[in-house]
Amino acid sequence: MDTSVPQKNSWLGTVVAVQANFYRVKLDTPTSSDLDSIGEISHHFSDDLLCTRRAILKKTGQSVVVGDRVKVEDPDWAGGRGAIHAVLPRTTELGRPPVANADQILLLFSIEQPTLDPMQLTKFLLTAEQTQMKVLLGLSKADLVDEDTQTYWCDRLKGWGYDAIPISLETLQGIDQLTAQLDQKLTVLSGPSGVGKSSLINHLIPDLDVRVGAVSERWHQGRHTTRHVELFPLAKQGLLADSPGFNQPNLEMNPSALAPLFPEIRGMLSQGSCQFNDCLHQNEPNCAIHEEWDRRDFYLQLLEEMVEKHELSQQRHKQEKQKKVKSGSSGKKKYEPRLEQKKYRRQSRRSQHQKLEDFFSEEYSEEMQ
Repeated sequence: MDTSVPQKNSWLGTVVAVQANFYRVKLDTPTSSDLDSIGEISHHFSDDLLCTRRAILKKTGQSVVVGDRVKVEDPDWAGGRGAIHAVLPRTTELGRPPVANADQILLLFSIEQPTLDPMQLTKFLLTAEQTQMKVLLGLSKADLVDEDTQTYWCDRLKGWGYDAIPISLETLQGIDQLTAQLDQKLTVLSGPSGVGKSSLINHLIPDLDVRVGAVSERWHQGRHTTRHVELFPLAKQGLLADSPGFNQPNLEMNPSALAPLFPEIRGMLSQGSCQFNDCLHQNEPNCAIHEEWDRRDFYLQLLEEMVEKHELSQQRHKQEKQKKVKSGSSGKKKYEPRLEQKKYRRQSRRSQHQKLEDFFSEEYSEEMQ
């Protein structure tokens, strides 16, 4: 069955918010060919439906997250309610925050208040690179610095592999360039607190009133105000997801997976290969990654941290394998050393009898000789 066209009592839409066990679904705008069949209910497509999910989805373990394309069955138009009975296949999926079908990530950092930290920015960029989505980079509060400072950061980030857009909500610098990048896309907005994410959403979508937290005068950092993931409709059919779970970088990975996340390393490897397949680009013989690149020290520092974490993780895993869990009288778990089975296992009677038979057989053979 073609799922691209809504059936008589089944309508396609996008999950724009999830709270507890309820899902807010924005139905697709009907085409002109559909208007004849839906008649007087067509005006309801401008409203969101508050939906639950069918029991069959719960039984099969099918989750429903923000960004999911879903089918809503038998809507209660008067009450503004419905039930999700199917989730369409996802093109992309983020686990933290849970967002489906996103096209790109907009990483927002401020040049001043708080001052841009290259290492912190690198960690966020690497986290975004792990999603394998397109990464947009916006530099907010550009009006707080002079043109030379803006040029310095744009040129430096260009060397990292990113075309940064200086943005100012005061002078509207870069807003048109940014909105053109968001057109017809589902974009996940990310960045540390205090860089102006909520202010940007309020500017792009004036009808909303996203609460903006104050910036600490002492630490020059904002208080995080977004509590859950939500999709906001943009003027040109795009969707913007504010993401509370994506405001901290997450670099839990195998050390060998770090290098491919750097566009500079990918570019150098495209020009030549290393001698060893497991090269970590730490001055190994005939390494294709030369020493002169801007973020080399950041890479080596992060790599060292990951190697240490990886070794500690392997050590803990080895120690856990040497222990067994037992429940005490109070129900609390206790860990005891796991004995080597071959060394401490009691021999079976059959094995003991066999050894005795072998022993007497050898004694008998020696006497006959």
